[in-house]
Amino acid sequence: MESSGELVPFPLLMTCNYRACTIPYRKRAESDDTVPDALSRAEKFAHRYTEILEDLKKDPKSHGGPPDGILLCRLRERVLRELGFRDIFKKVKDEENAKAISLFEDVIHLNDAIEDEAKRMENLVKGIFAGNLFDLGSAQLAELFSRDGISFLASCQNLVPRPWVIDDLDTFITKWTRESWKKAVIFVDNSGADIILGILPFTRELLRHGTQVILAANDLPSINDVTYPELVEIISKLKDEQGKLVGVDTSNLLVANSGNDLPVIDLTGISQELADLASDADLVILEGMGRGIETNLYAQFRCDSLKIGMVKHPEVVEFLGGRLYDCVFKYNEVLE
Repeated sequence: MESSGELVPFPLLMTCNYRACTIPYRKRAESDDTVPDALSRAEKFAHRYTEILEDLKKDPKSHGGPPDGILLCRLRERVLRELGFRDIFKKVKDEENAKAISLFEDVIHLNDAIEDEAKRMENLVKGIFAGNLFDLGSAQLAELFSRDGISFLASCQNLVPRPWVIDDLDTFITKWTRESWKKAVIFVDNSGADIILGILPFTRELLRHGTQVILAANDLPSINDVTYPELVEIISKLKDEQGKLVGVDTSNLLVANSGNDLPVIDLTGISQELADLASDADLVILEGMGRGIETNLYAQFRCDSLKIGMVKHPEVVEFLGGRLYDCVFKYNEVLE
């Protein structure tokens, strides 16, 4: 599904008092070999973006301010695109997608071997957190990734212990074991292990329970977030000849273009196609620090909602009062 270009509010969002902001507040471009003269253009980007930040310091209302996470990301992406940088993480995304695809069936079999339904769901959730470590928008993780790489299975074992800084997992599992949702919309985050080893095994479990799932991915590249065309290709590679994901039917799985082009999201501006598909959903999931924590942690919906992500920035740690690499699992149930 291609984006029509027209952006509309997410239909299940309670827009009263909504603001896509929870917290008040170059090297990759140099190596982009798809851009002629990348080094000098990267220097121009650094200079221009620094000028914008200095302007905002002097006059917070300049450049469309006052600044928040949405505005700063939008200004950064605009300058990158003006200088010809369209997808500076393309190479590393492709590499990590290939690695994760090779591990997908093993991760599925490990989860399927857990007979207890509640324990299996907890393991799937931990897999989402472990996958969410593949985030090149975090300076510390980008450095770690470039130096040592990140092991998905090791990350699962080394998550910070529960209770997490926001931990509604037990409540979610209680609802999960009692009844299934009819339709879930998941706003996805990063490429690689995040989408393939974290979100897709979780999605497969929802499908097994009879839930229709809509995966909403970015229209355009931003950092290492997965885009709509990339996600369509990934799922195509993971399906078998019968169109199944390791034995699970995918006729109830849809991929949608969210209309977004940032690593955060303002839910007052999504694609019309996604709005139409999502209008009767009874579960909304925002995954990742940018979408689930930094811009929509307190967003309210007309249906059940889940915000899930790992805390990877010191500023977010300070705001939430948790630990670096702590986990947020915020579930809100709407009682009819």
